[in-house]
Amino acid sequence: MVKEIAISIYLFVFRILFNFFKLFTLKTKTVCVATFGDNIFYTTKALSKLSDEEVVILKSSSCKYLFHNLKATIIPFTLKHPIAYIKSIYHLATAKTILIDNYYGFLAATSFKQGVTCIQLWHAGGAIKQFGLKDPTNKFRSKKANERFQQVYNTFHYTVVGSERMAETFKESFGLTDDRILRKGIPRSDVLFDHSMKESIYNQMVEKHPIINNKQIILYAPTFRNNQLSHYQLQLDIGKLYQELSEDYVLLIKPHPAVTYDISEAYQDFVYDVSEFYDTNQLLLITDILITDYSSIPFEYALLEKPMIFYAYDMEEYRLTSGLIDDYEQQMPGPVVASTEAIILTIKENKFNYGKIKEFAKQWNEYSNGKSSMNLAKYLTDTELKEREKAII
Repeated sequence: MVKEIAISIYLFVFRILFNFFKLFTLKTKTVCVATFGDNIFYTTKALSKLSDEEVVILKSSSCKYLFHNLKATIIPFTLKHPIAYIKSIYHLATAKTILIDNYYGFLAATSFKQGVTCIQLWHAGGAIKQFGLKDPTNKFRSKKANERFQQVYNTFHYTVVGSERMAETFKESFGLTDDRILRKGIPRSDVLFDHSMKESIYNQMVEKHPIINNKQIILYAPTFRNNQLSHYQLQLDIGKLYQELSEDYVLLIKPHPAVTYDISEAYQDFVYDVSEFYDTNQLLLITDILITDYSSIPFEYALLEKPMIFYAYDMEEYRLTSGLIDDYEQQMPGPVVASTEAIILTIKENKFNYGKIKEFAKQWNEYSNGKSSMNLAKYLTDTELKEREKAII
């Protein structure tokens, strides 16, 4: 009850400020609200090649993306910086294009002017767990909270997808109609087609950790658990992995951005914390084997047609609490295991179905072809329409 009252007050104040700023003239500018940042970075980078319009990025407190070499104004979008927060609301109320990459509750208090387009660049290229209207925790929420969720989803004029499978997921999860789906591909997936970037990232890593040179790279990238956002406990037996694999492999660990954790210093020549790598897809370029669980990372990693292991040690619990899909074990393009010993065995015996990985990539990335950012930027600037009209003439 107290939480609902606090949310209602927050949205009431937000609505007042937003409606006041709506009295100002709309500007041809793109305003982005970033939690993850990668899709926004690649989209606005491509946009700058086609247009000199103003780009403003409202960076949430949890956003770790650095937006290097981007022609944009970066504003902290947090109540800890009240002046900046009010400026952010002004920009949201006066921009013709709004790009977002997550669920943002403040959208329930917005009613955009005619001529404004709000586009959802969702942070996952595929779906392993249920979310939005399908989230199993919705049944424990109040009617008012669920109505607020639907109000947020209704503000998305369009949602960008990389496949028809994800289009169907968004229709169910956000209540979208087909005409509100943009089939342009996932912008951040473009980097997975950039071979020069792969060499650059690898050289950076070797320079920092020389022992990596000439070894196979295993990346462990688990998703977060709601009850372990701080003091996350790794369920891997690092000692066993070191004993069995350290001669030929190194292990990189990248937790979910919301998670904090500690790694023992006992295996410094084998285990490396790469949480500072804010662009996960760049890290995937140099990864030889991915270990994950219920994360969306495999959907794009499959484009590289490299092996994956799904370390689902708490699968049944996660299914109940987070809405894991029923056929998870059948859908995943790699062995689903529950122990460190099984991970070691899978790697040593090369128990990977590369044909299944390729098919998985095809199903979830049919529109992600290395040009997704530019395809979306062309749509945003009407360049796509102009090119079609020119071709007809």
